[in-house]
Amino acid sequence: MSAGAYRWWDSALARLTGAALLAGVVLAGCAAGSARPKPAELPPNNPLLGVRLAWTAQLTPVNFPLQVNVLGNRVSLAASDGTVLTLDAATGSQLSRASVGAELSAGVGSDGQVSAVITRDNEVVALQDARELWRHRLPTQSYTAPLVAGGRVFVLGADRSVRALDGRGGALLWTLQRPAEPLVLRQAGVLMAVGNTLVAGMGGRLAGIDPDIGSLRWEVPLASPRGTNDVERLVDLVGGVYRQGNLVCARAFQATVGCVDTVSGTQRWSRPAAGNSGVQGDEERVYGAESDGTVMAWRVDNGDRAWSSERLQWRQLTGPLALGRSVVVGDETGLVHLLARDDGSPVTRLTTDGSPIAATPVAAANTLIVVTRKGGVFGFVPD
Repeated sequence: MSAGAYRWWDSALARLTGAALLAGVVLAGCAAGSARPKPAELPPNNPLLGVRLAWTAQLTPVNFPLQVNVLGNRVSLAASDGTVLTLDAATGSQLSRASVGAELSAGVGSDGQVSAVITRDNEVVALQDARELWRHRLPTQSYTAPLVAGGRVFVLGADRSVRALDGRGGALLWTLQRPAEPLVLRQAGVLMAVGNTLVAGMGGRLAGIDPDIGSLRWEVPLASPRGTNDVERLVDLVGGVYRQGNLVCARAFQATVGCVDTVSGTQRWSRPAAGNSGVQGDEERVYGAESDGTVMAWRVDNGDRAWSSERLQWRQLTGPLALGRSVVVGDETGLVHLLARDDGSPVTRLTTDGSPIAATPVAAANTLIVVTRKGGVFGFVPD
């Protein structure tokens, strides 16, 4: 989102196929086996920021780890049934719509020309102008949206292998395979470009990769396995990272939040944190939601805690979006909460269709965009 758009908001006040599946089943079972505390009661909404619903769109249900792609005013998203939709963020109008004819496990990646998703049958499908370009069969599942950049499509497997495919025809260019973890998460991992380095999460490590040949440039641990069994020792970086220049900040599942210098390949800082969703930030702070719904802010320069808020405890929050003077999170009841980025106090609360928010909220064209599990797409703008 452009600086001008932020100012507008201110002024108005994202071989282990079986193992991956097992991790999802085990973790879900753990959650179901213990009664979750009742979510914190919400006080009446006292909006300090005027926000209105500008437009809506509708998809079929979204039951996979959707990552919404934003490029300029174009927003690409997808539904579980294989529908891939691109909208104009300012108006909500449809720019393109396609179907890959299969249920999805990951998406959407796009460079504005080519979009890519991954099916539950382990196929990467590339699209251009709502038509299919090619398909490529993967040897493993993937839950992370492909990265489309530099005429290539990069894929992070559930086993945390990385593959580069030719963007024109889908041919395999190279593969990087690291030592496999016993269990991995059925949720999006870290895959992004920083300059001419491909940055990927591999277990508890952030890795810098040469995108041309697939060689490892550096590797920085953000968390190390602990515990006495595979579930307790599970360590994995989760999707949703914050980048400030060459600094990349990420979360290790239920372990830490930390930042890495991607030029030197060194850790800037790491702090204990018990969350399972990604982080976001601004020039001063990194924001994240803990598993119990506590929203946290750490200083981006040294990792010291800036503030924490327990107002949304046990509400199953999404990853955060830093938007203007607010931090935006969605919850499992379809509410969208805007908190003051200075101290976490409530700014306003928005409603959708009552189903859980399916992905970390995004912003484009002065519009806050939210997707729900029912497939509702909502565009909010400042009043």
